[in-house]
Amino acid sequence: MIRLFLMNLLLSFIWVALTGSMYYTNFLFGFMLGFGILWIMNRHDSDQRYFYRVPKVLGFVLYFFLQVVKANLQVAYDVMTPKYFMKPGIVRYPLNARTELEINLLSTMISLTPGTLIVDISEDKKILYIHVMYLTDPKAFVREMKTGLERKLLEILR
Repeated sequence: MIRLFLMNLLLSFIWVALTGSMYYTNFLFGFMLGFGILWIMNRHDSDQRYFYRVPKVLGFVLYFFLQVVKANLQVAYDVMTPKYFMKPGIVRYPLNARTELEINLLSTMISLTPGTLIVDISEDKKILYIHVMYLTDPKAFVREMKTGLERKLLEILR
C-alpha cells in the first residue's frame, strides 16, 4: 500500500514537471491522474486497500475541514456579538477507538476543532472527557461525534 502511495506521488511530481505549472491544483490533478493510472494497472491485484482508502481519506479531510470552518464561524459569531451564546460543559465520550494511534488521532482531531478540548482520558482508555464550548445536548454531541468524526477516522485506520 505504501508502495502505491509513493508511486502515486511520483506520478504527481512527474505531471507537475511535464506541465511546468507548480500550483497545488495542478499537483492535485496529477495525483488524481496518477491514482487512475495506478488503478487501471492494478485492478486485477488481490490487494485493493489503497484504492478504497484514498477516497475515504479525501472525504475525511473534506469533512474535517468543513467541521473546523463551521466551528470557527460559530466562535467568531459569538465573539463579535454583544451577547454570549456559550453553554460550556464536559461530556463523557465512550470510545470505539481501541489502539493508541486511533485514540491519539481522534483526540488530536477533536482538540483541533475550535470549541472542543480533550480534558482527560480514563485509565482503561475507554472514555474521553471533552470540554465543549457550545453544549446544548450531550447525547446529541456524542451521537454526532460517533457517526461523524470517529466513524470516518476509524474507516481509514482499520
